[in-house]
Amino acid sequence: MADDALIHDPQGGLPRLIAIMARLRDPEAGCPWDIEQDFATIAPYTIEEAYEVADAIARADWDDLRGELGDLLLQAVFHAQIAQDHGLFDIRDVANAISDKMVARHPHVFGTESRDKSAEQQTRDWEAVKAAERAAEGRRGTLEGVALGLPALLRAVKLQERAARVGFDWPETMQVLDKIREEIEELHEAAEGGAPDRIEEEFGDLLFVMVNLARHLRLCPEAALRGANAKFTRRFEWIEARLAEDRRGPEQSDLAEMDALWDAAKAAERP
Repeated sequence: MADDALIHDPQGGLPRLIAIMARLRDPEAGCPWDIEQDFATIAPYTIEEAYEVADAIARADWDDLRGELGDLLLQAVFHAQIAQDHGLFDIRDVANAISDKMVARHPHVFGTESRDKSAEQQTRDWEAVKAAERAAEGRRGTLEGVALGLPALLRAVKLQERAARVGFDWPETMQVLDKIREEIEELHEAAEGGAPDRIEEEFGDLLFVMVNLARHLRLCPEAALRGANAKFTRRFEWIEARLAEDRRGPEQSDLAEMDALWDAAKAAERP
């Protein structure tokens, strides 16, 4: 049983969190909900908490970031406790594994290699070490190991990066733009044909090439889309505020009026 003094110590730090999770998962004294969870049921919460960390960073809300990082840390401790309960590994094994990995992947910091390298060269070295690790694990395929559970946008980036390392990539950005035009034409033809499966396939192809364009432009497509989401939210809320001045909501307006208000919101944002 976890130590009560540690559990109630406000300065207990990480050992306190580990003790709390052990108590929550205790078959006799724990929480029924926590006891029932497994890796699969907790995984969606882990993903959600990672996005909430990113959201706090995007809003530059550092107090919120502290809390969200705690929520994300809890997820790691939760998974590790489940693993310990099944005799697989514990949180110390997790910490040791990532520590070993970071030391191995930074020979210019923890080893004898020179630190006199550009960030780009260090990135190439990092990828070379990762490739060697995959080979040592018996993973030979270029795309092998890119997690299926990643969000589709992020997985597209990683798949394309892996393929580019072995030369499967357009050398020029203009070639990517040409491919986008081709995919738009194919989507247009599919939409005219009306077959839902074909439309979905062509739409997916277009998204995939748009990710490739972002990579060639050295942009993060996820960050770009988050920015577009934030801009849409900000401008639509501006529309709602203007309509509210007349004691109306969007449902009492029409597309023409809201489109005009959208243009006004854009103009209001200009310096």
